[in-house]
Amino acid sequence: MNFRKLGSSEIEVSEISLGSWLTYSGGVAREQAQECVKAAFEAGINFIDTANVYGKGASETLLGEVLASYERSEYVLATKVYFEMSPTDRGLSAAQIHKQIDASLARLQTDYVDLYQCHRYDKDTPLEETMAALTEVVQAGKARHIGFSEWPVEKIDESLALPDVERFVSSQPQYSILWRGPEAEVIPLCEREGISQIVWSPLAQGVLTGKYRPGEPPPADSRAASEEMGGFISWLVEPRVLEAVQRLEPVAEQAGLTMPQLALAWVLRQPNVASAIVGASRPEQVHANASASGIVLSVDTLAAVDEALGDLLTRAR
Repeated sequence: MNFRKLGSSEIEVSEISLGSWLTYSGGVAREQAQECVKAAFEAGINFIDTANVYGKGASETLLGEVLASYERSEYVLATKVYFEMSPTDRGLSAAQIHKQIDASLARLQTDYVDLYQCHRYDKDTPLEETMAALTEVVQAGKARHIGFSEWPVEKIDESLALPDVERFVSSQPQYSILWRGPEAEVIPLCEREGISQIVWSPLAQGVLTGKYRPGEPPPADSRAASEEMGGFISWLVEPRVLEAVQRLEPVAEQAGLTMPQLALAWVLRQPNVASAIVGASRPEQVHANASASGIVLSVDTLAAVDEALGDLLTRAR
């Protein structure tokens, strides 16, 4: 496993990280999650990402129980705040940030997280209030660093211009061969400001593994077939997308790679990406994804990827 520096922080994270969005918030059983975490440590993964809203605390609770048997210094732990936890608990006000960090730490059974992220931008709270509260969380030792996910570029800029507040070290955007929006503005800004990307859905929710075939029902054990996990995948299983993904298979074969290796190496070709977050419901998936670390794609392979996708490319959206 290779490691990359997380923005301007002193933290080094594994190029492949373990996420828990749909899988550990109720999508898979505790025993499976425990085996996947064990596999992650075996594979050299040191970075685990979650959020308070995943399963309304269920993911954090599960990870807290599973990680309790590991030395805290062995892993980098990230969580998030913003989305609704109750009818009266939502957003990035100072009160919410302080309330939610304490609740997250209790569920995670730890005194601190390495990275505390704003899950989205809160237009109903002054940016100054949000940044001041995040700064207080860091000063209190409850988080080592802060990050954001899917913020408007202008708000990232504004946050960086504020005096006497903690600076962001990470951005968590959706980014994959099929979804290239961050390349337009977010990545160039973050490169200038010492902010790394830790990207979600680099495998396009499993579509880039090639497991979904045009005109065929999804595999019974797949995300698309799961009532708990399949709610966000509809646009990715449209026939034209699946047909384009099929055209990537000979590209991967020509490069001597599996489809997941091709997709993850493509994301990691970008120096501003510190880590690619992958979900896993089985230990073998963890090891397969971890094997993408360190793979360098040739210029010819990169060109073949773009040619295979044709007009499907989503460079900015």
